[in-house]
Amino acid sequence: VQGTGGSSAVSKCSAAARGYIQDRFLRLLTGRRRRRAPLIHRGYYIRARAVDHCVQNFLLKTQSLPRTQILSLGAGFDSLYFRLKDIGLLHHTVVYEVDFPNVACQKATLIKGVKELSALVGDTGGEGLGAITFSGDDYKLLGVDLSELSELERTLEEAGLNNEVPTLFIAEVVLTYMENTRSDALIQWAAEHFPQACFLVYEQVHPEDPFGRVMQQHFRQLSTALHSLAQYPDCEAQQRRFLGKGWTECSVMDMNEFFTCCIPEDEQQRVQTLEPFDEYEEWHLKCSHYFVLAASKGMEPSWTPLSPSVTVPRHVGPVGMAGSVPAAVCARLSGLPGLRRYGHHSVLIKPNMILTTGGFGEEDGQHCRVRNFHVLSKRAGHWEAACVTQNTPDKRWGERLYHTVSCLSDTLALVVGGRTSPLSAGLGMLWLKFPETCDTSGPGDVAVELVSLQPAAEAAALRWRHSTTEITFKGEQYLFVYGGRSALEPVLGDWHFLHAPELSYTVIAVEGPVPESRHSHSACSWEGGVLIAGGLGAAEQPLGSVFLLREFEHGFQWQTIETHPPLVPRYSHTAHVHEGKLLLVGGVWFHASSVPGVTVINLMTGLCLNYVVNVEHLEWPVMLHNHSSVFLPNEKDLLVIGGGGNCFSFGTHLNPEPVLLSLSSILTSH
Repeated sequence: VQGTGGSSAVSKCSAAARGYIQDRFLRLLTGRRRRRAPLIHRGYYIRARAVDHCVQNFLLKTQSLPRTQILSLGAGFDSLYFRLKDIGLLHHTVVYEVDFPNVACQKATLIKGVKELSALVGDTGGEGLGAITFSGDDYKLLGVDLSELSELERTLEEAGLNNEVPTLFIAEVVLTYMENTRSDALIQWAAEHFPQACFLVYEQVHPEDPFGRVMQQHFRQLSTALHSLAQYPDCEAQQRRFLGKGWTECSVMDMNEFFTCCIPEDEQQRVQTLEPFDEYEEWHLKCSHYFVLAASKGMEPSWTPLSPSVTVPRHVGPVGMAGSVPAAVCARLSGLPGLRRYGHHSVLIKPNMILTTGGFGEEDGQHCRVRNFHVLSKRAGHWEAACVTQNTPDKRWGERLYHTVSCLSDTLALVVGGRTSPLSAGLGMLWLKFPETCDTSGPGDVAVELVSLQPAAEAAALRWRHSTTEITFKGEQYLFVYGGRSALEPVLGDWHFLHAPELSYTVIAVEGPVPESRHSHSACSWEGGVLIAGGLGAAEQPLGSVFLLREFEHGFQWQTIETHPPLVPRYSHTAHVHEGKLLLVGGVWFHASSVPGVTVINLMTGLCLNYVVNVEHLEWPVMLHNHSSVFLPNEKDLLVIGGGGNCFSFGTHLNPEPVLLSLSSILTSH
C-alpha cells in the first residue's frame, strides 16, 4: 500500500513536467523522475484537478473564519501543503498530514534536507515527539496507522488539532485500502467528533464490468486489494455510506461528469492539446471507474464544491435493457495469438471467409502493431483460423491501426487510412489482391499494392478512426469516406466520394442538416445510401445522433433519424444492418452503471432497444470496444473479433478469443 503512494507521486510529477498541472514541489518530494504515457498524464491530471477544485473551494468558502484545518489522511509524498502555502491560501489554516510512520519519517527527512521546502514551513523544532515527525506553525506531519483510530485521535490531539474548528478531511485513494469496518469507523468518527466538517474522497468504483475486473486484478497482484468495492460498488452506494454515518450533505460525481461539468471549456481544450493522444476509450473508461465525493455537516453556508458550472444534457439513471444476448466462445479458435488485438479491421471477403488486418496486439509472443493478416473460414460448421503471408516487396502495409477495409470484389479489397503513431500523417491507401481461386482455408497469400491517387483524392486517405462505405449514385458504385481524425485535426467532419474501382474523386451535391464532426462512429450501407451512428465529437463527447445519407434528385441528402427512446451517446462501436434494423455492437458510453451491449434500432419506426450481453459462459472479461464484428445473416449471429485496450496503469487487456453473439431471439422479436 505504501508503494502505491510513491508510484502515484512519480506519475503526478511526470504530468507536472508536461504542463498538465502546475506543481514545482512534486519533483522535490519524489526524487525519482520517469516519463509516463499521455493516458497516465490525463488520469493523474483529473485526480489532481478534482482534489484541488474541492480544497480551494473549501478555503474560499471559509476565508472569513478565524481558523480552519485540513487533515490529509494517507498523504504520502503529496505536495498539497506546499502548493497552498506558496500561493498564499493558508493565512488561517493548519494542515495535518497522516501516513504510516516510516512514510512520515521519510517525508520529514526530505523536507528538512531541501531548503526550498523547509523555508516554506519554518521548522519549530516540535518533531521527534512520539508520532509527530515534523512540526511547523501551520504544518504537522504525523506517523500513525489510520486503522488504529484511538491512536490516531490521541496523536492528533497532541499535535493541536481542534475539534471545534471547521475541518476538511481528505482521503485520496486511501480508505479503499482499509478493511471496510475500519474505514467506516473513521468516516463515522469524523462526523461525530467534528461539528463543522467536510470530507473529500477520491477512489475507484464499478468493480464488476470488464474494465473493473482488470482494475481489481491489477491491485490484487500488487497485494493492495480494493476493499471498498464489494460493499460500495457505485457512486450511489458511496453517497448512502456517508449519509448513513452522520454526514448531512453528500454529492458525488464520476470523473467523466467532473471533467465535463466542473472544468471550464478552455481548460478542457488546453489539456486535450498538450500532447498527441489517441486513447479516448481508455481515458473515458478510467474516468468512469473513479469518483470524487464531497460530504459535509454543520457548514454555513453549505459546502457544495461539486455543483456543475455547466449543465450538459445527459442520460440520467441506468440505461433500460430490453433483454439479453447470449455470448459464447467460438469453438476451435482458442489460443490463436493473431486474433488478440484491437484497432484492427475485419471484413467478409466472400461467404464464410473473414480477413482481419492491422491493429495492436500479440504477435510472436510480444505486444506490438500487428503485421500479419489472418483469415477465419468456416468449414463443416466450424470456424478455423490461418495466418496469411503478404506478397509485398517492401513494408507497405505499415503496421496500421484504425484503418478501414472495403471489399470491392472476390479478388480485390481497398485499405483506406490508418495510423502508426498518433503523430503519423496518415498512411494513404492500399490494394489487397487475392488469388482468383482460393480453397476454403482462405487465400494462401495476399498481394499488397500502393494506390496511386489523384491529388484531389489524397485528403480522403490521410485520416484514421473514419468510415468508408459503399454507396450507389445513378446506378454507379462509389466509396464514401467520412469523418475520422488526423495528425492536425482532432476531429473531421468532411466527406469524399470516390468512384469505384478507379477511385477518381467526384464532386456530388449534398444537402440537408450536416452531421457534426466525429470519429470512431459507425457507418453502414443501406438502400444505396449510408447510415452514420454515434461517434466522438469535437469536445471529446460521445454523440447519440443517427444520420442517413440518401440519394436525392441530383445528389444526396442528409436526413436525421429520430430514435425513441433517444439513442444513448456512444463511440468505438461496430454496426450492421439487417432487414431494416440497425444493430450497434458495444462501444463506450458515459453510463458507468452498465456497458453497451447490442442496440437494435428499427429504421422504419425509430424504436431503439438496448440488450445486455450475457457473458456467464465466458471465463474472462469481454471488452466490446476497439473490436471488429462480422454479421452472419443466415445464422443471425455476430462474430466479434479482438477488442480491448490499454487499461490505464492496470495493464493491457486483449479479448483472448473471438466471441459469437446469438441475435436470433432479438431479431425475430424486435
